[in-house]
Amino acid sequence: MPDNESHFNFSATGVGSVPFLGLETTCRQILEDLPSIPFWPQFVKRSYLEYMNVQFSENLPLLKISEEKESVIIPSTENAESELVRFYDHFLAKDIDYFSISRDFAPGLYNMLELIDRGASKGGLFIKGQTVGPLTFAAGIIEPDGKQVLHNPELLEAMINGLAIKALWQVMELKKSGKKVIIFLDEPYLSGFGSAFSSVQRHEVIDILRTVINYIRKNSDALIGIHCCGNTDWSMIAESGPDIINFDAFEFMEYFLLYPDEIKKFIGRGGIIAWGIVPTSNYRGTETVEGLFSKLEKGLNHMLEWGIAPGLLAERSILTPACGMGSMTPETAKKGLELLSHLSMKLSGFA
Repeated sequence: MPDNESHFNFSATGVGSVPFLGLETTCRQILEDLPSIPFWPQFVKRSYLEYMNVQFSENLPLLKISEEKESVIIPSTENAESELVRFYDHFLAKDIDYFSISRDFAPGLYNMLELIDRGASKGGLFIKGQTVGPLTFAAGIIEPDGKQVLHNPELLEAMINGLAIKALWQVMELKKSGKKVIIFLDEPYLSGFGSAFSSVQRHEVIDILRTVINYIRKNSDALIGIHCCGNTDWSMIAESGPDIINFDAFEFMEYFLLYPDEIKKFIGRGGIIAWGIVPTSNYRGTETVEGLFSKLEKGLNHMLEWGIAPGLLAERSILTPACGMGSMTPETAKKGLELLSHLSMKLSGFA
């Protein structure tokens, strides 16, 4: 869990995807708007190589990128044994560089680090990265027999381990900025947990998430978050052991607040709440700092009523958009980032 220096006081950061095309101009804008916790942007409108599953697929066994489908596929399992042996040779040797993300797949990562190296940072203590979560990744890849990788125990284990070591590579790269690293596991798949569309069990979700979290934690001092932009079993997310829980506070505030005991326990052991308060997919253009503040205040007041001290709540709170901004227009995303920045400043004196 975070150390005593991790007092966030409603600092703001992003989720990942953006609709912009300019690499350096976008990174500079993020450093300007979100100086405390800049994040590296995923340019999903520039290339399908930056789509969530594709971006983190390099050098994972059996996976191929289909240019036609703009997605990750498993064309054949004929060479599964040899590919898995080669994969585990690199994984067990902790060959982190083998699992790197190349510039074509994440230009925002490289551009952000280069800008910070040239002195463009505004002095914030943190930097944020993100990776596709293991459940979302494994559920989104289909084997030749039509089954999700999520239901192939041998291949699922390899994908979990692969994403864990790729996340560690990212943490080590971000650490070169001289800042403390935050990395989120993005798990939109868990929005459907508990519905007829979700065939994975609660204990399986916890075990899978814990495997990645524990690997990163064992090998680095990064803070690890889980982002889910829909409704889910938030007690399950807390139980999996992240440092940060990021939820859509604009759309699903009341559902999140249905878990008072689990949330109090999470914050009590050092956990951080990342409030996704600026809408993305349902952004209307009429949102204001005052309106978002009022909405957020209702949630904060609930927690104060639970007995959480105002100072502690402020220390353990981060602001984010509700989800990635890739589905927004450049104009609305720019306004959304400005709203986030201004709301963060307004809340700086909350305690």
